[in-house]
Amino acid sequence: MTNTRSFLLLFVFLLLTLLTQGQSLDELRKKKEKTNEQIKFTTKLLDEAKKNEKKTLNKYNILNKQIELRTSLITGINSEVGVLADFIDQNVWLVNSLNSDMEELRKEYANMIVFAQKNQTNYSKVLFILSAGSFNQAYKRLMYLRQYTEYRKRQAELIQWIHDLIQSKVTALQQQRTVKETLLQTKKREADQLNKEKKEQGKYLTTLQEKQKDIKKKLREQQQIESQLSNEIQRIIDEEVRKAKQSGKAGFEMTPEQKLVSGQFEQNKRRIPWPVERGVITDHFGIHNHPVLKNIQVKNNGVDISTAQGAIARSVFAGEVSKVFVVSGGNMAVIIRHGKYLTVYSNLVNVLVNSGDKVSVKEAIGTIGTDSDEGDKTVLKFQIWKENVKQDPEEWIAK
Repeated sequence: MTNTRSFLLLFVFLLLTLLTQGQSLDELRKKKEKTNEQIKFTTKLLDEAKKNEKKTLNKYNILNKQIELRTSLITGINSEVGVLADFIDQNVWLVNSLNSDMEELRKEYANMIVFAQKNQTNYSKVLFILSAGSFNQAYKRLMYLRQYTEYRKRQAELIQWIHDLIQSKVTALQQQRTVKETLLQTKKREADQLNKEKKEQGKYLTTLQEKQKDIKKKLREQQQIESQLSNEIQRIIDEEVRKAKQSGKAGFEMTPEQKLVSGQFEQNKRRIPWPVERGVITDHFGIHNHPVLKNIQVKNNGVDISTAQGAIARSVFAGEVSKVFVVSGGNMAVIIRHGKYLTVYSNLVNVLVNSGDKVSVKEAIGTIGTDSDEGDKTVLKFQIWKENVKQDPEEWIAK
């Protein structure tokens, strides 16, 4: 009986461990599913871009993102295989332990049956009770016989329960081994595809490095656009600070409604929706090395989000349109104020809002422009500012 209790406690502990790992496996699978969706989208973008035969920096950036996502997918598959391997090891151990315990229970049950057969007549039971030295002892012997019969019944039920559990675990083992084998095959396919993409990446890089003069020219144009955007934002900030000083306050001059919006914006950090329905980030915030030009660093005040042709830019939060203006060489830009925060959307055409408009979360503000000279590049440049401090949008938008 003690062995059975120890087994049950051990089984409960193992069950809790498996449950925790099951949750981990679910998280890995959700992440894998999301990465697969992103890979499908970048594949679609690449297919669209390849209709234009030019090897452009935009195609190269999307391909880089594709490689990044596929590498992440393979890492996720490795983690999933690792968790499944632990599952399999623990289930093998559990099946072996269950078989061992069931063997002991069967031996114990067989001994009880032999004993019961030797003492199965009512006469022997009555004699066993009547041969007691006292009434109290006779009562104890009667209780013992009843408990013994009940215990034997429970042993039979326990043996059946363990037998059924072994069968379910054996089935689970077979399923887990099948899933693990499928994952390994998937990993091989993804690794093969990753190698193809890296070879393609190398060819793109060689071609683009031969076009350094054109790329540098584009980079200067983009830096001018960034400078113009920053100047417009600074004008808005200076105007707000001027208004605040006139009323004897520091920072932005805000109405109670704007203060509420500002607080709500801040509370939704890492949960703010994307400024496009579907897209992938192909250039990150801050200063980093240029993907093609050697010994040259680029500075991005926000992020570049590659998306499909004709995609609509949308407001990431409720607010008021502060400015709509044309950027020299860069289509149009919209700045939306959310209390002390500003969000900036540039490279737009067919803008749908005007200065002073109140906008709601996910409201359409304009179509994202497509550059046919850049391999049908469709990129939204998105920024977030807290007064005059640039923010990394990836720390704000939902993952």
